[in-house]
Amino acid sequence: MLRIDSRALAALYLLAVLPAGAALHVYLWKSETAWEDVYYAWVEGHRILVMENPYARILDGDMRENRKYATYFPLFYELSSLAQLAGLRQYGQWIALWRFAFLLFDMGITVLMFYIPYQRRMPSLAVFGTMFWLFNRWTLHVTEVAHIDFIPILFLLWSLALFGTHRRWALLLISLSLGMKQIAIFVVPLYLIWVWQDTRESQLKEVLKAGALIASVPALASLPFIIWNMRAFVLSILFSVTRSPEGHFGVMSVDTYLGLDGFLARLPMLGLLALSYWLVWRRTVGMYTAVLLVLAAFTGFNPVLFRVYLAWLTPFLPLAVCDSTPPGMLGASTSERVASS
Repeated sequence: MLRIDSRALAALYLLAVLPAGAALHVYLWKSETAWEDVYYAWVEGHRILVMENPYARILDGDMRENRKYATYFPLFYELSSLAQLAGLRQYGQWIALWRFAFLLFDMGITVLMFYIPYQRRMPSLAVFGTMFWLFNRWTLHVTEVAHIDFIPILFLLWSLALFGTHRRWALLLISLSLGMKQIAIFVVPLYLIWVWQDTRESQLKEVLKAGALIASVPALASLPFIIWNMRAFVLSILFSVTRSPEGHFGVMSVDTYLGLDGFLARLPMLGLLALSYWLVWRRTVGMYTAVLLVLAAFTGFNPVLFRVYLAWLTPFLPLAVCDSTPPGMLGASTSERVASS
């Protein structure tokens, strides 16, 4: 009787599901993206190309009303400018390139959604994870509007997958995620806690080194704009903290009902985030569950909520199941938990 090796079966599965998922996502490329956020990433790249500071427009605003300011760290804006410098000056040409790049990162996330449970001997969860990622509404929406989120999400997932075995690479990858889009900023305290817990000596020194490595990509990418106009850059990055409540769903966060505004409106979210960090500090939850809690607090309590935010939460719904470790391992270090799986 013919017996197929499990690794060959896994490869055959990926060879089937990746083209099917890619075909559906490519079908969604027909959607118009002019005036979506990705269009303004093209605009900011053009501004850099003509030596216009993309962050300077914030100086004419009130730090409340959103006027499509440049609010991300500049790494993608710089890549946008380089693509235009290479000859893709028209938006149609430019978005055609980036749609293809986004698809590659999308498929990369799919591979990780399979690999992470599979290497923990959870093949059924690996199949569920890939299907859940490829075909859920939030992933499809990101493809449809061509947001950049697949790039930082892939770097975040890849970072988590490597943390237990290749820590420096993991820290560099989370840095790349932040450089593209800083939603993962809320996950950074988890990394610092894990580094502290996994270090036997010179814990503070190792945490500081980890923090410096995490900050490296955003800092290096931002340095020209800090030199150019520090006030404009800082206010643009801080705009996400002070902007008025806004979203796609027509539902209010609890701060609105409490009459909180500005930074105070973020206090309920910050309280839940602090509790999530405490659970990690106490080794109560595993790695992927911890990230799920942090992103759930962000999406459930942040006064500003857009559809693409849900794509960040999506991978960790199935991956949190991977934290089902053998008895006695829940209090082990991150490296020990990874090594045991």
